Amino acid sequence: MKRRIRRSDQEYLIDCCALCKCSENCPDKYGEKITLKSQELTVHYFCLLMSSGVYQRGEENEGIYGFLVDDIKQEVRRSSRLKCAVCKKNGASVGCYVKSCQKKVHFPCGKQHQFIFQFTDLFPSYCKDHSPTQSWPVSACVSEPMSCSVCLDPIEPVLSYSVLKCPACHGSWFHRDCVQNQAHSAGMFFFRCTLCNNKDMFQQEMFRMGVHIPERDAAWELEENAFGELLQVYQHCDANKCLSHNGRTYSSRTGWFQILRCALCGSSGTHRKCGSLKLDETNWACEDCAGAVDGTASLPRHTDSPQPGGQRRSRSSKRTLTLTPRQSPIVCKRPFLLGGSAREILQELASQTSQHQLSMPVVVNGNKVLEAAMELVKRSDFNPSHALAVRFTSSKHSSSPDTCPGNTRHFLRLLVQQLQNTVFEGPDGAKTLTLDARALREDVYFDVGCLLSLSLVHGGPPLGFFSRALYLCLFNFPRDTPLTVEDMGSTGFTDKVKKIQESKSLEELREAMESASEYLEVAGCTRPVESLSDKDTLVKDIVSFHLITRMQLPVQRFCEGLKTLGVFDQVQMFPGAFVGLFCSSHDKLTADTMAALFTVQFSDQEETAGKETAVVTFWRHYLLECEVGRCATSLEDVLIFATSADVVPAVGFSPSPTLSFLHPLDPAGAFPVSQPSSNRLLLPVVPSYQAFKKHMEYAVCQLTVLQSI
Repeated sequence: MKRRIRRSDQEYLIDCCALCKCSENCPDKYGEKITLKSQELTVHYFCLLMSSGVYQRGEENEGIYGFLVDDIKQEVRRSSRLKCAVCKKNGASVGCYVKSCQKKVHFPCGKQHQFIFQFTDLFPSYCKDHSPTQSWPVSACVSEPMSCSVCLDPIEPVLSYSVLKCPACHGSWFHRDCVQNQAHSAGMFFFRCTLCNNKDMFQQEMFRMGVHIPERDAAWELEENAFGELLQVYQHCDANKCLSHNGRTYSSRTGWFQILRCALCGSSGTHRKCGSLKLDETNWACEDCAGAVDGTASLPRHTDSPQPGGQRRSRSSKRTLTLTPRQSPIVCKRPFLLGGSAREILQELASQTSQHQLSMPVVVNGNKVLEAAMELVKRSDFNPSHALAVRFTSSKHSSSPDTCPGNTRHFLRLLVQQLQNTVFEGPDGAKTLTLDARALREDVYFDVGCLLSLSLVHGGPPLGFFSRALYLCLFNFPRDTPLTVEDMGSTGFTDKVKKIQESKSLEELREAMESASEYLEVAGCTRPVESLSDKDTLVKDIVSFHLITRMQLPVQRFCEGLKTLGVFDQVQMFPGAFVGLFCSSHDKLTADTMAALFTVQFSDQEETAGKETAVVTFWRHYLLECEVGRCATSLEDVLIFATSADVVPAVGFSPSPTLSFLHPLDPAGAFPVSQPSSNRLLLPVVPSYQAFKKHMEYAVCQLTVLQSI
């Protein structure tokens, strides 16, 4: 009987890890459990990696992955004299990497008490008091998370041992256990942020925060016959009503009942007869692919059963998009090429709105553009993807068609000018958001962000009035750039903060703090100072409160508004491409840039084209005189006359501006004609430059006077 007990005890000891004395076999938590029967030795791989006194001195095939058996036994003897700070038992082989810290634990005990084990470099371990932490960056303006981005369960929006975040986008938060499970499943080659898809920065941060990432392929690729389904061909008719008497899986080699697979995904199919396709058609796209990918309009789609009268109606025609004023309805369907310009990205967003044939009527009374725009976004049927049908009720603009692009550009040009005086403060060209309780209550920040996005995509001018600080707060660009006192703008309180920053002595610092005591108390920055160096931290906290903390809700609502039509997401992805569009004033028009905007369309007859060539010379000379101030009109006035825009729109002109010619019978009464709806300018063919200049000035000034009424 005694022998059986001893044998049982011996088997139990061999089954237990020699380092942590635990028999549990859980590779996800403790690593692979390895037993060397000849040496009567069992260890968890993670216990071995994290032990403070053993090193990999052998080759990969020696001992246990290079850890020699004698070294492991020596580590077992060393740790047997060390008491665990958690369970109080001997055998604590893992110590805190900070030399001044004396905490020793078993590996499982350390996991239970928030030790962080870094599976990289020297495999250091850190106790709860010395472990690395994550913090919310000062310049990040991302709304607090509501759920774990891995399991989608609710999450407490407080960074801690149990709650981690992505260092790249700051918007993806997750439970530690969830991201650890994801790492074990995805492996090093597929482990990345579930939200922004960042890999390098994300993995580096997860290593730092103690997440183990196996150096292997994803678990789903290691399964037996993992790619077997790729060898199978989809063979099933997915039409609403299959007309084949042999069933949905039957496919003839040719003819009406041959199954065609989706040319895009290959995961859906239809008989030619069931999909109402022609006998010679071989390309077909399923409804999901044809509706999600641009450029597939030529591919036939699934259709419903025949409607009365022999008409068929596409399934997609049944779907309607119901929007509320607080929704961001459109996102970009196609990824952009890295390095694309802001104009190219906006053109892509604009191309996705052009498919909507409906228009939103906008009636402007005089120059009350802002009021009309605010009424527009608050309407229950507001849809920013629809075209704008602008009508000015008290100006000559009312004579042009409602959907005239010229009306729209004039409306958006005035709108951007008037929006600068809503929730913004600061000098022209460097404005920041202001804190306005009434604007918060009425959600004006959202409306302004929505209207700015609307303007950029629908042909409005570049913004150019954001301060660098505001752009940094919104899009975290340039990265790791600290905010300064100068970013607070010119206010009475800013002068007091500068006095704190410029203090030369401790007494001067305290006096400056006393003069700003009321605001310091509101900002939570009232504190005793013991040395002059304390002012740097104090100023940093004041700036952070003024520009970040107190503005958190306005910035959040403003960003939500900018998400309209997908603008915010694209700027966040490519902030370097858009910084000039938001922060830099547009380049001043020159005669050369103005001439390059217009494509000249000459007549086919040589004699007529010769006269038109002379007029082109008059046109370029006229632009030069406008540039140097020798005309009654400016280059901006001429561009407004031709296109209703005083600068090139952020999205560019569509169609491109063109020059054509008028051949009047009486040159004395020949005046230029503009067609802003098509960006077309018709120049009169006159015999002299003096007549050309006179007629141009009269026509352009006439429009300027009418617009000012």
